[in-house]
Amino acid sequence: MLRAIYPGSFDPITNGHLDVLYRASRLFDEVIFAVANNQSKQALFSVPERVELMSLSCQHIPNVRVASFDGLLVDFARKSEAKAVVRGLRAVSDFEFEFQMALMNRSLEPSLEAIFLMPSEEYSYISSRMVKEVARLGGEVGRFVPKCVEAALKTRFDAEKKGSEAANSLRL
Repeated sequence: MLRAIYPGSFDPITNGHLDVLYRASRLFDEVIFAVANNQSKQALFSVPERVELMSLSCQHIPNVRVASFDGLLVDFARKSEAKAVVRGLRAVSDFEFEFQMALMNRSLEPSLEAIFLMPSEEYSYISSRMVKEVARLGGEVGRFVPKCVEAALKTRFDAEKKGSEAANSLRL
């Protein structure tokens, strides 16, 4: 079985991520859609929340499995018996970082290949960071993310807004 891992923080998952995932699912027997538990990043959604959103978003792709991992990607790849790591490239600016990561992973595990896939043009400008900012400011994000993610963002930012308003009223 030819297995690949598509790792990332996916905070939150976007339609661009799903586009790359779908492309990878046509190339491999199985793709593990893997949330990295990165302690150095302050995430909006917890790892279990991201796993749930990812599972809901890709349930229509039969050869995809959602997982999370801690530690080195190469260790997770060995344990999962994956032969490749899939990464999405939106722009030339993504390439330098992804290239360095691929070389580091190759030095740690020479048998692990890096596969770079480009999303459709309609998704090439979407990033999780930008989606969060638009949602935080009350903008419409429905065309950038799956429905479940849109609802989760609205719920999260509505709760933050109410909490902030309550804190401000206590100061008065």
